[in-house]
Amino acid sequence: MSKAPRLFFVCLGNICRSPVAEGVMRARAKARGIQVEVASAGTGGWHVGGAADKRMTAAAALRGYDLSAHRAQQADTGDFYVHDMIFAMDSSNHADLLDIRPPDATANLQMFLARTGGGDVPDPYYGGPEGFDHVIDLVEEAVDAILNDIEAGR
Repeated sequence: MSKAPRLFFVCLGNICRSPVAEGVMRARAKARGIQVEVASAGTGGWHVGGAADKRMTAAAALRGYDLSAHRAQQADTGDFYVHDMIFAMDSSNHADLLDIRPPDATANLQMFLARTGGGDVPDPYYGGPEGFDHVIDLVEEAVDAILNDIEAGR
């Protein structure tokens, strides 16, 4: 790609999974010298303006990812024209995004884990602390796969 790809990560509330995907992508792309534009949002608006979940922020910080500047936002139809690739964290988020996707959308909507075996990134919000670490493991693997495709021009 001649310009930096615009990547958008979407989960339910934009306080756990999508913020960490945004943070991991930002850090790993920078480390690899790959230019990307990164943002995230939720399909729901409950947390708009709020920070990332404290448990996810803490788990991410232990791995060197800073989520402190994150503020939640809600995905809308305009995102399908602003971003090149929109990544849904689970099948429910994907279905919600399909519901708001305009017929002439320019963004490529896909499942976040499509390159690493597929499936959903589990929502750690109501689970135990090990859930946040597991989510970060999945996110790191998927981000590396996405960056490999960007490097390869796919």
